[in-house]
Amino acid sequence: MELSFIASQCIDILSLLLTKAMLIFDRRCLRLRLLILTTFVAVVSATNFAKCLEDIKQRPETSYGWRDNNGLPVIESNATTAITYDLCVKACGSDAEPASWPVFSQQFSAWLLPYLALISQLPFGANDKYNNLQSMLLTVGSPVLAAYSLILTLLNGRWIAQRFTPFKEHPHASRAVRALSRLQQAPLRITDDKKLLSALIKNKEWWDELLSWLNMTHTWSISAATSIAWVFIAYIFTVIDSLTGEVDEMVNANGQAVGSIWLWLLAVVVGWLQISPKCDSIHLDHSLSRANKLAFASSGKSLADSNADSKPAIYLSIDLSTLRCDEGRSPPIFNYSRLFVWVQAVEQVADTFRSPTSLTRSSFLSTHNEFLEGSEPGGESNELLLIPLRRRTDSDSRSDSGIEGGSTIQNRRQHRWGDGIWERILIASGIALFLQWGTTGAALVVVWYTPTKGIGCRSLAYICYGVTSTLVWAAMLLSSILSNYSVTSKLQSTLSSQIATETSIILRRLGKCLATANAIGLVVVCVMQFSNFFDRCYCNSSVLTLGGTAYNVITFQDADIDGMRRAWGGGVVLAVASIILFYAFVNLFLEPSFPNCENNNR
Repeated sequence: MELSFIASQCIDILSLLLTKAMLIFDRRCLRLRLLILTTFVAVVSATNFAKCLEDIKQRPETSYGWRDNNGLPVIESNATTAITYDLCVKACGSDAEPASWPVFSQQFSAWLLPYLALISQLPFGANDKYNNLQSMLLTVGSPVLAAYSLILTLLNGRWIAQRFTPFKEHPHASRAVRALSRLQQAPLRITDDKKLLSALIKNKEWWDELLSWLNMTHTWSISAATSIAWVFIAYIFTVIDSLTGEVDEMVNANGQAVGSIWLWLLAVVVGWLQISPKCDSIHLDHSLSRANKLAFASSGKSLADSNADSKPAIYLSIDLSTLRCDEGRSPPIFNYSRLFVWVQAVEQVADTFRSPTSLTRSSFLSTHNEFLEGSEPGGESNELLLIPLRRRTDSDSRSDSGIEGGSTIQNRRQHRWGDGIWERILIASGIALFLQWGTTGAALVVVWYTPTKGIGCRSLAYICYGVTSTLVWAAMLLSSILSNYSVTSKLQSTLSSQIATETSIILRRLGKCLATANAIGLVVVCVMQFSNFFDRCYCNSSVLTLGGTAYNVITFQDADIDGMRRAWGGGVVLAVASIILFYAFVNLFLEPSFPNCENNNR
């Protein structure tokens, strides 16, 4: 009996709970139905400019606001094709025209979706999803920064080839150029022990092992080629369709400007695929770790067997401090932060190649008749060193006299900024700004010359995107300069160094916040345009430009349609020309000439 009573009570409780759950569910369904009904009523009651214009023509008291498509007053209602902004708000309301799902889906899939898919082909490589997310947001939020890092990587590859040209007789100069160029995506560090570094750069097995492990590529694949082809073909087809179809239909939801403002992404993705950056953080670390196992000091003792506190001559070091955290992030867009430290590392290696201790008899015996004899410090074989007289300088003598026991070099020349670095920064900045404002300018041309001509909501959104992208690049560039100044300052505790440190951190964080907001904002603006959000009196009347004389063009004339076709065609030409010139520049400097060494394969 007790069990039956307990069971019946449990059933009653469950029934009560089920009944309450159904009531709650019914109430929520009712709320959902009311929400859908309210939305439907709002959509039905939204602005219809064509109908509103016809109603206005039937009301003579509104003649004060009748205009033609040039903004001039008209007297006859039949000649009225536009109305003033004030009359538009009073007679038509301030709401936007209702969104059309067929129009939205068509425009979204044709103009925006291919670019969103193309983002997946950007080089990432970080062993951290958050760092990869930062890379994506920085790229979309600041095309200037993305193109700047790309061109900088390209110019650095050419610079290092030229930097090592004086050492072309050295058997490992070409290997050093290829290896150091491929390590631009890594936090590269060089030891101060000149003797250790000199012994390493003569180790052919070390260079070969490192290059074999660095022979990874982020280059063309079937998925990358498919994504690029999809974007290119979709852009061509949609441009042809928009220029040859009914231009006056869906003019305010048309994605012509959207296609132009995103076109920079195609140039950046293709550029990185051409450069093929080595940006897999795990692979980079393993490459140097395995190569360093083959590194031997002059005594023949493996560096891997040395004490735990010692470091190899060339190694990777991730600085987790707030000031330099971006240097350890391997996605190539962060190359902007590694520029100075990478150049300083290259200069240290180049100094060692210049040093007499890095040269052997076989390097110069076949090409030089005049030489100096010396012994290799710390070497067991005491092989003769042959140094060309024409390259013997005072700095070489000071370098020789500074070696004590082969451990460190006194009075080592500091490379705070690096050779020719400002010229490369200037060129990379100019090319990046050209790409950004070439595509953004094309989008502005499209919306500016769409009646009513002038700055409206769409054009203002594109201007804000371009300006914010430029500000992000400027903030990140200045942050990297201040960071390098702070790190290389001899007096770290000085007030100027502390100010540089704090300012660098603030600028970098501000730049990332702006880039994130800019990336999200661009996608939101595109969606709003496709959904007719901007198709309202304020946006259509170009109030920002015309002010009190603003007017809304509702009916397009043949002259307006011809003008829009010309403007849209000009925007396409400007955008395509921008990415073609950018791509041509990339290919012009893509394969720098490495030092030509006859003994390269020894």
